Amino acid sequence: MEQLSTTNLLPDAFQGARGDISMQFQLLWDQIKAPLIVPLLRVAVLVCLIMSLMLFIERVYMGIVIVLVKLFGRKPEKRYKWEPIKDDVELGNSSYPLVLVQIPMYNEREVYQLSIGAACGLSWPSDRIIIQVLDDSTDPTIKDLVELECQRWASKGINIKYEIRDNRNGYKAGALKEGMKRSYVKHCDYVVIFDADFQPEPDFLWRSIPFLVHNPEVALVQARWKFVNSDECLMTRMQEMSLDYHFTVEQAVGSSTYAFFGFNGTAGVWRITALNEAGGWKDRTTVEDMDLAVRASLKGWKFVYLGDLKVKNELPSTFKAYRYQQHRWSCGPANLFRKMAMEIITNKRVTLWKKVHVIYSFFMVRKIVAHLVTFIFYCVVLPATVLVPEVEVPKWAAVYIPSVITILNAVGTPRSLHLMIFWILFENVMSLHRTKATFIGLLEASRVNEWIVTEKLGDALKAKTATKAPKKRRFRIGDRVHTLELGVGAYLFFCGSYDLAFGKNHFFIYLYVQAIAFFIMGFSFVGTFIPHS
Repeated sequence: MEQLSTTNLLPDAFQGARGDISMQFQLLWDQIKAPLIVPLLRVAVLVCLIMSLMLFIERVYMGIVIVLVKLFGRKPEKRYKWEPIKDDVELGNSSYPLVLVQIPMYNEREVYQLSIGAACGLSWPSDRIIIQVLDDSTDPTIKDLVELECQRWASKGINIKYEIRDNRNGYKAGALKEGMKRSYVKHCDYVVIFDADFQPEPDFLWRSIPFLVHNPEVALVQARWKFVNSDECLMTRMQEMSLDYHFTVEQAVGSSTYAFFGFNGTAGVWRITALNEAGGWKDRTTVEDMDLAVRASLKGWKFVYLGDLKVKNELPSTFKAYRYQQHRWSCGPANLFRKMAMEIITNKRVTLWKKVHVIYSFFMVRKIVAHLVTFIFYCVVLPATVLVPEVEVPKWAAVYIPSVITILNAVGTPRSLHLMIFWILFENVMSLHRTKATFIGLLEASRVNEWIVTEKLGDALKAKTATKAPKKRRFRIGDRVHTLELGVGAYLFFCGSYDLAFGKNHFFIYLYVQAIAFFIMGFSFVGTFIPHS
């Protein structure tokens, strides 16, 4: 009986202890809230408001410029001399420039035939083009397959070179740099770069090379990407929205105003003399393409973006591949900014306004502030103000500015306007990874030079889906972590959304928003939001 009485007292004792702990936490919170939390949160809000204004002004400016470009028809063909390359009866094919086409590869089992076939199918005088396959594959089987494919095209009369090296130093930049050292490259005038999943149309060279031939000040002609698998899943639709804005607005504005933009690393044609003058390929960051573009721009070279010239390619269709890609794309620019900031400031060959454009607009706002404000402001600071009602965020900063920025971004992909809410959620979730990568780049932390090749599936995913029998899905621990990250990001976003739209006094609405957030957490957790490989 005494034992039973003692057992009954245990829950009461536990409840009392838990109540004491809650009271202690509440007391501690009340003590530090006014002198510490409130001032820090107000400073954070002020910093975030400044970053939001920077991003807002940049987006509105680019929107105005692109509208004026469309209205006045400032196409590249009108701003630069362009006319077809004509045959010379006396010189024959030697009147055409010698073009080198580089295709860097790394274990590209699913797409190597597509890229090599598309490059070999380019329309150009056969004795004035060299296809160079740079194979860094570590899988002997894939190496043999790629070499056999090159031999097959060589037997058809195509001037194709299969190049390998005994290490992967410098990754893609190292392979491209090594390829430029070959003796036959010395006679080439231009170099075209296609990643392993890119499939150019046969007339690619006829449409791009004339800009370089007739305009000696132009160093680079960049084409637009066309996504062959954008409808594969919701995640690829979200990527399409972000990248369409990048090409439709950011690249077009840079080309039409300062004749500068970041080289996309593929689907572009470089003047070899400009490439060499800029110092060639460097592997000091994971964005060797952007590094080369900035250095060439500081030498006074101009870039041309052709929005009408599109090259088919593939978007990452698994969350794992997309996260690795976004880490590289966020970490690399921040690290490059750290390395080149003083070089840009002290450069004497470009105008002050171009320096301001490169440092402020290109690097600070687009590559750093855009990531930081999305995560820190919308996913941390705004939800925190729910707990600290003494700190208020102006409605113009919490509602109007993000609404305008979102609408301007979504206009680049009109067919996906109805997916805007999902895009907002997706971008807020990914902002955590981009912000982390940005700080890694700025601080040169341990993963600053991490390079993981983005997985390309080609038609393999469709083939597997069609032939593989359905089986019970198994979740690995890593998949659970990634999908939980999606859910937590959605939860944070919705907590902030409540605060902006409804105020802090409607507690029942707050609970309702939390319920929606947890629903999305579960939705993403079971893996239906995006496919896994």
